[in-house]
Amino acid sequence: MEYLQHTPVASIIFVFTIITSIYAFNDPGLFGKFMLHPYSVSRKHKIYTLLTSGLIHADWMHLIFNMMTFFFFAFQLEAMIGSWQFAIVYFFGLILSDIPSVIKHKNDMWYNSLGASGAISAVLFSYILFQPFSSMIIFPLPIPIWAIIFGPLYLAYCVYASKHSRDSINHDAHFFGALTGLIVTVLIVPGVIPHFLSQLLAKIG
Repeated sequence: MEYLQHTPVASIIFVFTIITSIYAFNDPGLFGKFMLHPYSVSRKHKIYTLLTSGLIHADWMHLIFNMMTFFFFAFQLEAMIGSWQFAIVYFFGLILSDIPSVIKHKNDMWYNSLGASGAISAVLFSYILFQPFSSMIIFPLPIPIWAIIFGPLYLAYCVYASKHSRDSINHDAHFFGALTGLIVTVLIVPGVIPHFLSQLLAKIG
């Protein structure tokens, strides 16, 4: 109840995403309805999947990893910036992170994408603006590094993986979700840039 009272948006997203993802594990038909299908979206069909694709995950590992990241950063971010601001960061991150994939794969009938990774990347990078010297870990290296260092490394990896990786991960969504989180936060949270710079100067000086 404490989470729901102080961070209602993050709490609802967290619980709802877990429920819909687990439900989808047992209902393959839901995957077809909720997954982002750029071929269809680019032709003005199933546009709603820009949102619903963030409510389902490929498997338990995908869900657990995303929800762990969400848990560690989303609740703190909502407490710092406010509920409606957090909602804007999350949902803009979810939608705008998928747009490049729609453009890139608009003629690929067999391409699909799912998961909340784009939105969670937006949350993570919004959080970095407020806590640039918090510790983060790049898997699989168990070495904590400052968030301000993690950020550029993460973006560089996303660009590299998008061009060279042959896995099934939508690295473009990660990259553009992160950028969305930065841009939207700067636009809707007054004073975030001076706050960020003051922390840098305090650490340097």
